Amino acid sequence: AMADNKGNVLPGNTDFEKLEYLCQRTYKAQAVWFLNAFWDSFGEGEAENLWNYVHKAVEIDLDHREAGTHLNEMEAHRLLESFDETMTVREMRTYLRQHGAIGDRVKSVPLTHWWIAKYGEDWEKLVNASQGDNREEIEKAQAMVDEMNAAFEDADAKAQVAAAALREAQAREAESVAAAQAAKAAEDEAKAREQDAVAREQEALAREADAREAEAPFKAAQEELEAALAEMKAQEDAYNNKTAELKQQSEEGGVVSRNRAKVQLDAHLAEDPLPLRRAKITQEAAVKKAERATKAAAEATAASEAAAAEAAKATQRSLDAKQAAEDAVQAAHVEVKAAEDYLQEVKSKPGQAFGAIWWIERELIEAKKYMPTSKGGIAK
Repeated sequence: AMADNKGNVLPGNTDFEKLEYLCQRTYKAQAVWFLNAFWDSFGEGEAENLWNYVHKAVEIDLDHREAGTHLNEMEAHRLLESFDETMTVREMRTYLRQHGAIGDRVKSVPLTHWWIAKYGEDWEKLVNASQGDNREEIEKAQAMVDEMNAAFEDADAKAQVAAAALREAQAREAESVAAAQAAKAAEDEAKAREQDAVAREQEALAREADAREAEAPFKAAQEELEAALAEMKAQEDAYNNKTAELKQQSEEGGVVSRNRAKVQLDAHLAEDPLPLRRAKITQEAAVKKAERATKAAAEATAASEAAAAEAAKATQRSLDAKQAAEDAVQAAHVEVKAAEDYLQEVKSKPGQAFGAIWWIERELIEAKKYMPTSKGGIAK
């Protein structure tokens, strides 16, 4: 089970047991204890380095993160390499064994072991070091900072929601623009189809007029043919009383007239009526295409309007999420101010745990990096 991270006295019948208990605390708790113990000698100058060690260990310890207490050997090697440390894990353990801090079968690497070897400090002094006389006040200040961090986590989560909402709004806006463009294209096509239909209708009317004009000579030919037939009938009646030679001549004469008229009639009847019918069919098809294009334009316009409505809703969701994120940041700002004020009060009293106070102030500084500079934040 994890050790209590808050006690000012380490439990254990021997210093060895106390060290084991300390090494079961979280990375942060080990660092704070170490800084409190050696603040006056070198802790103040090394505080930032211990801060970096703790956060790198949390980054490496994927299974436990902030709740972690120790690294395995492979993880410890990564930690040391990241800080260009020349001492190896084996050398560290040799040092600790020589000073009676560990036994023979130690496989884990708590940060306390590393710091004892790195700084060459008396581990027995470490486990019995004073942690200040204001434990309750420090714990209250730490609790306020924890609440502040929770508020910033909430603000960060809401900021992510706001960012996602903004991306959705932008996507919806893009869809709306695309739908509007599609509607405009469909409308343009419908207009073009309508113009084409009108043009084809006019063409069809023109061809019909041409056809009627072309039909006039054939109508005249038909009338001429009828007259010729009547004349031929009269001649035939006259020829019946004439001699065979006159009859042959009148018949030859009649055949020529009849054939000439028949050729003209055949020419009229042989005239292809398809161009006129084809023009009418083409015009009707163009009208239908125009109707379909108009329907498509109406549907595209409806889709565009629907997309615009969705974009407006998404934009409102984005604005609401942004406001929630801003409200959360403001709430976190209040938490920071309260923690800072209380910490100043604690620092003004005697018997301080300077390492713990430094750590809390460092967490406040880190938190301010996520606040707007207009509200007391600092640049990252």
